[in-house]
Amino acid sequence: MSEEVKQKIKTSKKILIIEDDKFLAKMLTKMLESHGYEIVVASSGREGLLKASTEEPKLVLLDIILPDIDGFDILETIKTDDKTKKTPVIILSNLGQQEDIQQGKNLGAQDYLVKSEIKLDQVVDKVRKYLPVVK
Repeated sequence: MSEEVKQKIKTSKKILIIEDDKFLAKMLTKMLESHGYEIVVASSGREGLLKASTEEPKLVLLDIILPDIDGFDILETIKTDDKTKKTPVIILSNLGQQEDIQQGKNLGAQDYLVKSEIKLDQVVDKVRKYLPVVK
């Protein structure tokens, strides 16, 4: 397999994790990398928006409570930007109220996962649902 083909496969599996909890971001990174995904991490909303535009991820895992920009605002920006609007977004948050979940879906999130109710391997299952691994 040529380097060009390998690179194309790798970039077809790039995931952006926008999460300010460094421990959780690290755990998600290790878990997803072990399943063949390329991971880019942003620890703030501003950094996340920049990387969503420049890194061209195929999927975004998005926290809602971030130090600078609210995750719902990030989602809205991603979904209205021509460059990123087709990128699937899975919200991964501690906010588990029905109105939060509904707001996330209304703004265009593919899925909404509540951190306290989900295991890491379930996150991988959700990622696979929206971003199948290309062999």
